[in-house]
Amino acid sequence: MRITVLVATLVAATMGLAGIGQAVAAAKSATPATQSSSAAASSVQPSSAQSSSAAAPGAAPTGGESVPSSLGNSTLDGIRKAFESRFPGVKVAGVRPTPFNGLYEVQIGTDVVYTDAHVAYVLQGSLVDAKTRTDLTAERLAKLSEVPFSSLPLKLAIVQTQGNGQRKIAVFEDPHCPYCKMLDRTLRQVDNVTIYTFLYPILTPDSIVKARDIWCAKDRARAWSDWMIDGKAPAEANCDTPVNEVLALGHKLMVQGTPTIIFADGSRVTGALPLDQLNEKLAASH
Repeated sequence: MRITVLVATLVAATMGLAGIGQAVAAAKSATPATQSSSAAASSVQPSSAQSSSAAAPGAAPTGGESVPSSLGNSTLDGIRKAFESRFPGVKVAGVRPTPFNGLYEVQIGTDVVYTDAHVAYVLQGSLVDAKTRTDLTAERLAKLSEVPFSSLPLKLAIVQTQGNGQRKIAVFEDPHCPYCKMLDRTLRQVDNVTIYTFLYPILTPDSIVKARDIWCAKDRARAWSDWMIDGKAPAEANCDTPVNEVLALGHKLMVQGTPTIIFADGSRVTGALPLDQLNEKLAASH
């Protein structure tokens, strides 16, 4: 597979990896280049300190902070500092070597990109073990997104128990999220489960109103089910709600969409799972 090398000034926004991704997309649209026809091709980005001709892989960049690979363990800290220097506003959570010699994983939130020891190039895409056909990037992202179930403040959630409630699941949901409603209908078909619903109103202004009215209802679980399953709007109500606390929790856990499901083993899935996949995940997580 041919990989096109684009030369561009990478502007990283405070949103971290998304900012880098936007810069990559902008570089592609602004730079005439012949790319591979494969949709799976990754873009490799040299830093803006280089000239318009791509340097050879492994060569030190012509500007910025260089990190010799001979520094051993100190290389990782050097890569972190160099990366943050090249992309102001991006906070690197960690750096670690990969099985690919000379390639390092840079963790930004719960996402990862890859770079060389000099931070001359940044690679976005999947690192695959060719022998086992294992997507190492997907495995790593799944690990980074895990949330210890015991760490969740379940007192901030609406609790619904079906059957003996032995299995547990937590879900971040917006009252106006159509995929959340789809998931709730599916969850009705699941037995022996306790569902902890965190009201996460991020989609519309009325989401906050609905979250308040549902939380302040005499029977929260019933009010939630009536709205999400049957479309029956809750009566207007006022009380102290945990909405701000849940929004802060979601931000801390980097919940970026609804529904976001957290299983008992800490694994996370974003989106509405069909019944068979949901039962499979529940079985595997207990």
